This record gives sequence, structure tokens and C-alpha cells, in this order.
Amino acid sequence: MEIEKQQPVLSGLQLQEPRGPRFSPVAQRVLLRVVVGGAVVGGVLVLLPPARHAMVPPSPGPGAVSRAQRAVAAGVPASLPDLTALIGDREAHLRAHPRDEQSWAVLGSAYVEEARRTATPAYYSKAEKALHTSLQLRPERNTEALEGLAALANARGEFQEAKEWGEEAVEQSPKRWTTYPLLIDAYAGIGDYKATRKTLEKLQKLHSGPAVLAQASRVYWDRGWREDAMATIADAAAGAGTPAEEAVFLQQAGDLAWERGDPEQSLRYYEAALRADADAHGALAGQGRALAALGRTSDALNAYRTALAKRPAPRYALELGELYEKLGIGRAAREQYDLLRERVRQDTAGGVDDELVLGLFEADHGDPAEAVERLRDEWDRRPAIPVADALGWALHRTGADEEAVKFASKVLDKEHGGGVRSALYMYHLGEIERSLDLSGPARRHLTDALRINPYFSPLLAPLAREALDGLGEPPAGGPPEPPEEEPEEYPEPPGAEPAPQPARTPAAKPARTSAPKPPQPPAPRRSASH
Repeated sequence: MEIEKQQPVLSGLQLQEPRGPRFSPVAQRVLLRVVVGGAVVGGVLVLLPPARHAMVPPSPGPGAVSRAQRAVAAGVPASLPDLTALIGDREAHLRAHPRDEQSWAVLGSAYVEEARRTATPAYYSKAEKALHTSLQLRPERNTEALEGLAALANARGEFQEAKEWGEEAVEQSPKRWTTYPLLIDAYAGIGDYKATRKTLEKLQKLHSGPAVLAQASRVYWDRGWREDAMATIADAAAGAGTPAEEAVFLQQAGDLAWERGDPEQSLRYYEAALRADADAHGALAGQGRALAALGRTSDALNAYRTALAKRPAPRYALELGELYEKLGIGRAAREQYDLLRERVRQDTAGGVDDELVLGLFEADHGDPAEAVERLRDEWDRRPAIPVADALGWALHRTGADEEAVKFASKVLDKEHGGGVRSALYMYHLGEIERSLDLSGPARRHLTDALRINPYFSPLLAPLAREALDGLGEPPAGGPPEPPEEEPEEYPEPPGAEPAPQPARTPAAKPARTSAPKPPQPPAPRRSASH
């Protein structure tokens, strides 16, 4: 194919045929993807709404467009009103200036964030068109568009594609720090955990600040460095530049506290996130989890319903359905499961990969054989730890326990990324081992599941306790059970009242009531408590 002879038309204007030297190899790969992928945009009117239907921001306040544009450029969250203002501003600008490739890149990245925040898959298609239009107008040295395409692929769960766009962006601009967080997410998504660590090291040499700290926290958690992960995200939240950014970091802290089995502390982080940004839907779903664990069922149901109203994500529907099932409200549970299937259908039409959550749903509430088929394909695409866990569990649900244990045990393989301490992973592995009459390992891993987070699932946590009781005590003279761990002390979210500490032996250290200052931490060292 003669790339130079392609003449896409944009808003009735024929782009000039390039003159001079041929494009670089990177530019040729970009253009090949544009042409072969069918992403050529026929005109601005195809992509942009008519002017009379342009978005009107709901009183975002002065500086909304510039705030959102700075956030989008740095890959950090923007408030929804600011984001709406930016989208409306760039759409209006591009109607008058359709050859402004930088504005197309900004608009495409803003569409990605809008889709991610509101679970509106149609914005992903708009983002793809806008970003490819930017590349058509400037095929070389257009790192902004490449970053936007990497962010789009990550948001859709197309991590291999995100890796390719991100690596092209780094090849063009190796000192541009904003590409590296996108690459870390892509590498984690495909299960290349060594690459995540190496890329984080490069990122930390190029830049510091809250966004880098939040990225580091995720990598530390995946390696099993729980204390480092929690301290680092607390630093990120303390240094956040905007309420929307602070809310995302506080939600991340709440997620880590929840994974550690501390619903009270996670609830305080989620509440602080919602005080910072009422549109933090992930914090609302987190509230639902924590409130259910604390026995505040009505409040939990309300939190989940509100989260689904703001962002009808399949995972939220699954969690709410399981809570209804736990409460014996089967009809309401089935309604949520129907919603999950419908949301997956809509996401799939928008190019979003929901195979992991759909596979877990089918394994427990639908057709386990279908779950196996879906998750095998997903494993071929991205051999990551969450997929190994889900596939192992689906195989177990079909009775294929010998194969199931091979996948489920990958969560223990720290050399290849299995460092995260997940109660759900340990439960799945323990149950599979119990089915294989491996009583010792099963007892150990079921105990680990309940020690990590005794509230990890309203349906499965009680089953873990029953299974452990059924296994009984280990035989006399066997290896001793590992000692119970002391819960870690977490910094309180900003503005939270210190929680009363239960009596225990040895006495607990008082919890910190403020987050630490946000300097870049040194490279963490593993300790025995990890």
C-alpha cells in the first residue's frame, strides 16, 4: 500500500498530499492502523454534534476548560462539570478549525475520560474517531494522540493494543512522563509484571508528584507490599491538586483498606472521597461493600443503587445482585444479573472487554462451561493473575479440578506477579484444593482468605467458614498454623474523626490522624510484615 497516496477528507477539505521525505517507520505504522482499521473520519459533522446541540456545561465555574485540559493532558481526573465544559469548548472550536490536530487529540482524550466516568460506551467510538483524525492531520511526532489511543485501549480492556500505542509514544518522546503510567496499566493488564516494575522505575526518574505516587501504590500492592502501597497512596491524596484528583486517590486508599479487611477504615476513605467529589461513583460502590460488611444493609443497598445510577458498571450490578441473593431477595438479584448482561452487551458494542467480570458471573450464577470458554480466550489474550484466578475457578465449577488448580495456584507465583494478597484468590484456591482432598493446603488457603478479609464476599465468606469448619483441625504433629497477623495502622483520610480502637494484645498503636507529607518515597524494601 502506498501510504502517501491516501487522501482522507475532513469536513469537505481534501488533505494535501505529503511532499518531501517519506514518513518514518513509526509514522507508517500509525497510518497503516488508521487506514486498515477503518478509522478515517469523513467529516466533522459525522463526529461532532450540530452546533445547536452543543453541550452546555452545568455552571462549571471560571477556569473549567483550562482545569480540565490540564488534567486530561496529565492523565489525571477532572470533575465531570469541567470535563463537560472542555468537550463543549473543543467541539465548538473544531467546527471552525477542523484541521487543528492538537484539539482533536484533546477532544479524543476528554471523550475517553467521559466514557470511563459515566459508563457511556458511545464516547469510546467518538474518542477513537477524534484521535485517529488527529493522527491523520499530523502522523509524526503526535504523542498526544498516541497517548490518547493508549488510554482508550486501556479503558476498553484492550491491553495489548494499549501497550503498542504506548510503546510508540515512548519511542517518539522518551522523556514525556505521562506515557509511562499508561504503559504500566497496559503491562499489568497483559500480565507482564516485570515490565510494570521497570516502567515504574523509569517513570520515577522522570517525574514525581501525586499521580506518580498513586501509580507506584498500585504496583506495590500487586507485589504484596501492602504497607508501602498504603503509605504511598496516602501521600498522593495529601498532595492532590484538585478535588477530583483527591477523590480518586482517597478511593484507591479505601480499596486498599477494604482488601486488607478493614471495612471501618475503608468506609472513612470512601466518605472522604465523596466529600471531595460527589461524582466519585467508585467510592459509592465501595461504601456499599463496607456498609454491608458492617451490617448496615439498608445503607449498603442505597449506596449501590446510587453508584449504579451514576455509572451502571457490570461489576457493581454483580456485587449488588450477590448482596440481594445473600438477603434472600431472589427477584431483585435476578434483576441485577439481567442488568449486568445488558450492560456487557452495550459495552461490547462499544468495544469494551468485560470478559473477566462476565466469566466470574457465569461461573457462579450462570453457565460455568460458557465461563471456561470465555476465560480461556481471555487467558490467551492476556495471561494476567486475575484471569488465571477466574479461569481456575470456572474450571472448578465444571468439575475439572486437576486443571483448575494449575491456574488457581498461579496467584502464588511471585516471580510472575502473584504477590497480591487477595481473599477471593485464596478462597478459590482453597476450595479447589479441598475438592482434590488436599486438606493441608486447603485449610491453609481458606484460613488465609478469612484472615486477609473476613468480609470479602457476602456469599462466599460464609462458605469459606463452613468449609474450614468441615476440614477440622490439622492432625497432631502436623505443621503449625501461621500466627494471626496484626492489622496494619492506616492514616486517616482528611477530615475524618479518629475511629475507636478495639482492645487487643499487644496494645494497638494510635492511628495517625493526618496523611503524611508527599515527598517521593525511596524504593521500598520488603519486610517480614509484607
